[in-house]
Amino acid sequence: MSSSARRRVLPGFGLTMGLSWLYLGLIVLLPLSGLFLKTFTLSWGQFWETVAAPRVLAAYQLSFGAAFLAALANAVFGLLVAWVLVRYHFPGKALVDALVDLPFALPTAVAGLTLTTLYSRNGWYGQYLEALGFKVAFTPLGIVVALTFIGLPFVVRTVQPVLEDIDVDVEEAAATLGATPWQVFTRVLFPSVFPALLSGFTLAFARAIGEYGSVVFISGNMPMKTEIAPLLIITRLEQYDYAGATAIAGVMLGASFALLLAVNLLQRWSQRRLEARPG
Repeated sequence: MSSSARRRVLPGFGLTMGLSWLYLGLIVLLPLSGLFLKTFTLSWGQFWETVAAPRVLAAYQLSFGAAFLAALANAVFGLLVAWVLVRYHFPGKALVDALVDLPFALPTAVAGLTLTTLYSRNGWYGQYLEALGFKVAFTPLGIVVALTFIGLPFVVRTVQPVLEDIDVDVEEAAATLGATPWQVFTRVLFPSVFPALLSGFTLAFARAIGEYGSVVFISGNMPMKTEIAPLLIITRLEQYDYAGATAIAGVMLGASFALLLAVNLLQRWSQRRLEARPG
């Protein structure tokens, strides 16, 4: 029997593609189009006055800056956690592996309240950190801590399967040929894991940009200092300024899409370089 005559488990390309576009249209494209249609009710002057206000620009800077720092920290420590879970066996490993997924299951508001309690002036961690001159709660640093907490699983779960597929014999062969541990990591392991690490970074960054529940409590919500863009959008909605809220959200959406597109292109480029490597 020829391959073209084989029965397919799923319907043909036309039907599955049509259903895919229908689903994406109802779930993604239709709500986003509503957002932009509401924004278009503003004139260009009104739009620019809304999205370029000093308070809004400060919120953008804090949201994207904190999300980037949190994703960067997760890329470093997420790789370390994934390495420990894959390459070592120790008592309580299953518990540690389950704790990695805790931010997925924990409601974000609960996470925010917990982190605020821990890092406040009288909290378990905060009282010692303040004695050392570090204030976490109600500062931009607290926002980075909260975003790091909710983004760690994305990196670990993306990198972990790749590390499991890397044959230990490759590392041993490199070491036998005289490579130092640093050379084994930079020239053997890191090129193989970099595309997955970049994917995890992208997911953590995207998750952190729009985070609200875990940040709203620990940030302090001080305009021009610790006010994030999602909170500013909620504030505009509570004031019935729907067009202003969608304008701010539209700018965040466009900037986020551009950044994610750039990261995805970088990921494809790195993947092609990895596939083009000899042997």
